[in-house]
Amino acid sequence: MKKYWIRGTAVLAAASVVFMAGCSKKAEQQPVKAVEGSAGAYEDTLTCRMGRSTIANPKFPEGDTYEDNAYTRYLMNRLNVKVVNDFEANGADYDRQVSLAIASGELPDVMKVGSKDVLDELVENGLVEDLTDVYNQYASDNIKAIYDSYDGRCLDMATYDGRLMAIPGTNLDSAPSVTYVRKDWLEKLGLKVDEDGDKRISIEELEMIASTFVEKDPGNSGNPVGMAFVPYLTANDDGSSGYAMNAIAAAFQAHPKVWLEDESGTVYYGSATPQMKEALAQMAQWFEKGIVDPQFGTRTWDDITALLTNGQTGIAFGPWHIPDWLLNNVRAMDSGAEFAAYAIADQQGNVNAVHSNSGSGYMVVRKGYSNPEVLIKMTNLYFDEMVNNKNLAQEEPEVANYISQGVDGTARPISLEVNAYTSLLDDYSDISRCVNGEITLDEVKTAESKSIVDSAKKYLANPEQAETADWSKYTSRMEGVNLIDHLTKEGYFSWKNPVFWGITETMKSNGANLGTLEEEAFVAIVTGARPVEDFESYFVASWKQQGGGAIAEEIQSEVDGGDQK
Repeated sequence: MKKYWIRGTAVLAAASVVFMAGCSKKAEQQPVKAVEGSAGAYEDTLTCRMGRSTIANPKFPEGDTYEDNAYTRYLMNRLNVKVVNDFEANGADYDRQVSLAIASGELPDVMKVGSKDVLDELVENGLVEDLTDVYNQYASDNIKAIYDSYDGRCLDMATYDGRLMAIPGTNLDSAPSVTYVRKDWLEKLGLKVDEDGDKRISIEELEMIASTFVEKDPGNSGNPVGMAFVPYLTANDDGSSGYAMNAIAAAFQAHPKVWLEDESGTVYYGSATPQMKEALAQMAQWFEKGIVDPQFGTRTWDDITALLTNGQTGIAFGPWHIPDWLLNNVRAMDSGAEFAAYAIADQQGNVNAVHSNSGSGYMVVRKGYSNPEVLIKMTNLYFDEMVNNKNLAQEEPEVANYISQGVDGTARPISLEVNAYTSLLDDYSDISRCVNGEITLDEVKTAESKSIVDSAKKYLANPEQAETADWSKYTSRMEGVNLIDHLTKEGYFSWKNPVFWGITETMKSNGANLGTLEEEAFVAIVTGARPVEDFESYFVASWKQQGGGAIAEEIQSEVDGGDQK
């Protein structure tokens, strides 16, 4: 009896009987004809049943839903495609809905798959359409150029035996993990930071800033905190490095939670290196001095956010865009709050970084669906036609309003991002030149960039009275992305490329326990419950024994061209 493995859960052949019945029933649908061309509308309304990944607060205008909103109405108006949601769910609940749909054999026509292991199983069991031909025929030149900008790294994540089995979301490099510092506090205390203006600070400068904030309490909180961190302490991508120590680790050439390769071709785990030990030693020293939060290990994410909004701490680590969704809370409480963005450099002046996984989620089409090309047409619509329409505000005002109001991207039927590898800095170039008066608003390419220009100009016209949303967009771009642009142009980045983003068999069985071991060991070392000297004997040895060594062998086999999938 054949088994379908979904995230390690076996679904027996009884489910496959249901699947075959459901699949054959749905396969009876006749294809709906479309006008020729990549963006042609269907002659008769095409119904597309979808599985939708949602978030708790997508910021919909009153009355709009995931099934009926500006983006789905735009799809209906432009392509004559009606979206019907078979299921909607958030986070882990969505993953469970996907698993249940596969087990029952009743897959929606199109759905998002969040992880590579689930995509692997769908492909291996023949449950999804081969999209190679429809991609080649229907994808617009701009969409093809976007994927080509990743030099094959992105589409390869969804390619099996030379056939494209899903449309992958793209994922831009998110490095570095930015150190945002209260600029108004620096000015209030007369602290001289980054005097040469190169946007890089040293570990010593970071310590000076944090210790001075603790000593002088510029927020008048009565209980200042130097630097606060989440208990899990590190992230495997700078895009998820909020309140993590990735920026500090990188200054010691440590890259936690990623799999890398040394000069001899040997695979190693970034959390189990001498460089990581050095970074933890620095953190332990700061904890002993009172520069790292005395309650480190017990503070939640929300607790740290409260420290920021209450004026207890003025340093926050995270991706460039945290002013949009995190530091905006600080500005809402204090209209005088301003942040400067810095990168922490190593002793040679390099800003060490790792490339992100170029693929981020996948859209798949049910095997037997009548019109698999609709996924490609939707991709063209949302990530080519819409974003490149300079007259979007006039032609599609409610769509333009969604963009300007920050309605979440999950509102689109394709809840992925499809952006060129250089798109962040390309858009920033337009934004900065328009804000500085070098080009006109009409010359700005995308609707989103135009919205950001508008917000930035509103902020600059009256910084102290500006709306929080305008402050957020200005700060994230003119501080955060400006930092990335500067580091790129000056050649300050030193990049490493992770060699593995998948899931091995031992990861499935031992990964959770290994993650707990790492978190508990790092907290113990930083807080002094364990001496730094125990890093190898306490953490590394246990990590290898409990499955880390086996995982390294599995990944080495994959990198060396072995049979491990």
